[in-house]
Amino acid sequence: MQNNVRNNQEYLRPTSLILSEAEKAEKKAKINQGQEQLGIIMEVMEAETETNEAAIRSEANEVNFMNIPDWGPEIDRRPLKDSAETEGFRCYTVILFLLALIFIGFRIGLGILHLIALLYGKWKLHRRKDLVQFTEKSLPGVSILKPLVNSADPSLFQNLETFFLLDYPKYEIIFCIQCTESEDSRLKMYVDSLRNKYPSVQSKVFYGGESVSVNPKINNMHPGYKAAIYEFILISDSGIRMRSDTLSDMVSHMTDSVGLVHQMPFSCDRSGLSATLEKVYFGTSHARMYLAANCIGINCATGMSALMRKEILEDEGGLKAFGKYLAEDYFMAQAVQDRGLHTVICSQPALQNAGDSSIQLFQNRITRWAKLRAAMVPLTILLEPLSECILLGLLTAWSVFYLFRWDPLLFFLLHILIWFLMDWVLIHVVQNGSLPFNKFEFLLMWIYREISAPVLFIWAQIEPDIRWRNNYFRLKWGGLVEPLDRKIHLWKKQKNEQVT
Repeated sequence: MQNNVRNNQEYLRPTSLILSEAEKAEKKAKINQGQEQLGIIMEVMEAETETNEAAIRSEANEVNFMNIPDWGPEIDRRPLKDSAETEGFRCYTVILFLLALIFIGFRIGLGILHLIALLYGKWKLHRRKDLVQFTEKSLPGVSILKPLVNSADPSLFQNLETFFLLDYPKYEIIFCIQCTESEDSRLKMYVDSLRNKYPSVQSKVFYGGESVSVNPKINNMHPGYKAAIYEFILISDSGIRMRSDTLSDMVSHMTDSVGLVHQMPFSCDRSGLSATLEKVYFGTSHARMYLAANCIGINCATGMSALMRKEILEDEGGLKAFGKYLAEDYFMAQAVQDRGLHTVICSQPALQNAGDSSIQLFQNRITRWAKLRAAMVPLTILLEPLSECILLGLLTAWSVFYLFRWDPLLFFLLHILIWFLMDWVLIHVVQNGSLPFNKFEFLLMWIYREISAPVLFIWAQIEPDIRWRNNYFRLKWGGLVEPLDRKIHLWKKQKNEQVT
């Protein structure tokens, strides 16, 4: 039965699958032959690989100029490279984080100074003090030094006349005229006519000055300073207009602990773009730093109108001792503070009333002051640009975006608005009344000043030499100055223009 079944299965298998013993042997031989050929191919490929590796090692040894020996298997440096890149990224992130914190801190600090200036100005300015600390016999005398250069200013006569109308019983006016009597007949006429018109006021005139230093203003005032008879010296520039009670107000602030009283620079009400720009600058940017610095006790005195004790100047070597500086006012105030005495502002701002003002003259003046500040206090090169509204706003906007992901554009616009409103309030505090221009004019000049300020500062650092009237000077660190030949200055200026 089983044999029948097996026969039937053999019968049912396809004939194509039934191989003879010869065919099986032939197929097996072909398979063995293919395996042998594959083995030969693999051996050839391995030999070629070894040959290529040997060639690569040979080339590497040829370019190994330092003959570094083979210390074993090569180390995988990819983890070290990834670690260095990660460490560098971390340092970069930390630096950005610290910068963002610094900019935000600087913005907060400037906001606090802005607020201090507003509050201190409201408390200090336009509040006259009485001369209660002096009796009629002990009332100190004041020698007013008026350095004059020429008669070009159309407001000069009116400005000088206000000094003859001061409501103070004991003072003298000493006119220090840089030119000779014959060089400017109109200036001589101004001074002589005022002296004849007010004979009851003590006055003196000195022409030509005296060459005792490199500072032209010191040279001009030196003869008058030596002739001063009173214990207080008031240095007042030609463009200053005085109110009748200004001198009394300044003397009232000269207490036993005070060595110098100065007026915060401001300007008279005048018409024109340059006059508006000048009032906006001195009533906002300049007033902010001036009031805050005086409140904190930082030396910020300017010499356009400053009352000081003559004995302090004498102990320092006289007026000529400060002739090695162009910013002699700053170093006079520093000499006062070095003695443990205070420098304070009086309640009335200094009213500048130059009749020949222009935007160009104003910008030249601001640039010159920036050069002087950088030479006297080099740290201002870094700090002063950050005190400007637009630059600080941009940096702070980036900082809040980097740290908190706040909208930088919205923050910047809000920063500008707050700064503008605080300046608008501050200029009203300094003015103590209505302004001679409307809000739109104020906005235009405010924007112009804020945009031009960084440009003027950069230009001041590019061209550090100073032109003051017809004289040229080269500044040194620490505020020292040396005269510069005009030809050398013009040659350097032309060379810089060619480079740029």
